[in-house]
Amino acid sequence: QVQLVESGGGLVQAGGSLRLSCAASGRTFSTYAMGWFRQAPGKERELTATISWNSARTYYADSVKGRFTISRDNAKNTVYLQMNSLKPEDTAVYYCAAGRHYSSTNYYGNYDYWGQGTQVTVSS
Repeated sequence: QVQLVESGGGLVQAGGSLRLSCAASGRTFSTYAMGWFRQAPGKERELTATISWNSARTYYADSVKGRFTISRDNAKNTVYLQMNSLKPEDTAVYYCAAGRHYSSTNYYGNYDYWGQGTQVTVSS
């Protein structure tokens, strides 16, 4: 069992930055691939970034490539999403998720555990 708690969301102006954190409970965090999804109002949840258990592999959606960076610290049971050059279209609830296998597929079913989400709002 893995419990995930996101933090770091908020209101920021376009062009600004935020860093999201996702703290995980449980001793098996380091064995899980981690992903960040986001869901904007009226839209489906979409994969934003993923990272393998040992950080060897990462994936970014085209919409965030070059602006967002996913990282993890297994000693701290935490995964991060550094978001730079934010745009109004990045406004969404951001969720972290843990899955037993690394995947770059935009499919929520690949993940076993989810956080409650954190709101990110980017004003123009």
